[in-house]
Amino acid sequence: MLVRPVLTFALAGSLIGIAGAASGQVFDNGLPPGWECQGSCGTAAAEGTITLAPSGGSRYGWVSNAGGVVGVLLPDVSAPANSADGSALRSHLFSAQAGQVLDFSFNYLSTDGSDFTDYAWARLLSADGNPATVLVTARTSPGGDAVPGFDMPSAQATIMPPFAGIGGGPLAWSPLGDDSGSCYAQPCGQTGWIDATYAIGTTGRYMLEFGVVNWADHSADSGLAFDAITLDGVPLAPIPEPAQSGMLLAGVLALAFIHRMRQRHGNPRR
Repeated sequence: MLVRPVLTFALAGSLIGIAGAASGQVFDNGLPPGWECQGSCGTAAAEGTITLAPSGGSRYGWVSNAGGVVGVLLPDVSAPANSADGSALRSHLFSAQAGQVLDFSFNYLSTDGSDFTDYAWARLLSADGNPATVLVTARTSPGGDAVPGFDMPSAQATIMPPFAGIGGGPLAWSPLGDDSGSCYAQPCGQTGWIDATYAIGTTGRYMLEFGVVNWADHSADSGLAFDAITLDGVPLAPIPEPAQSGMLLAGVLALAFIHRMRQRHGNPRR
């Protein structure tokens, strides 16, 4: 499934998202309400050698260059003119207290291990969309590890394993589109699932962003899969929208009014 346009969700979807969060499976019912995509994003199940995240659900989220758009990039990585196209997925706003621990799993997949050096990342953004922290990076190269990504901003999350190469050969992975099953240059394949952990430094409202960029050309695509996103062990809960908060408050006030009226008039049979 390729989701190419920017995704937006209505209020009713937000209510579903809050109710569904208790299951702990972030992507089992598709992309969560309130998440927005530039380029190509979606969810997928286990596929060939691409397994599910060990602590995730029956599906995981992904971003891919196949169907990516111009202008998506991670600042301070090469020059903007060298970012041919990319995709990025941002979560809904969530509140986090200083010291709370953000956890997630990710898997970097690529058909291009040459000098064209596609790359991917996960980062924390503030409520206004400004960068807060780069969490993890990945980048293909002719030799060496793909995670952390070389010549990229310093990543602040603790990852396990701390270093990971890419391998396994051509990937049959549908988010890669026409490049599924191909390998432009070795090494190609996947890193496998990597666990990332980050302690929130400052209390505030944040968004998570996952992105991938096809550097310098439009072929030999790459992707990033992710799942099992929690904050202190609990799935991310969206901050209620103003209209939603008003509806909830109105409901509480109505129940309180009914309760007071019953107390005032008592049981007529008594």
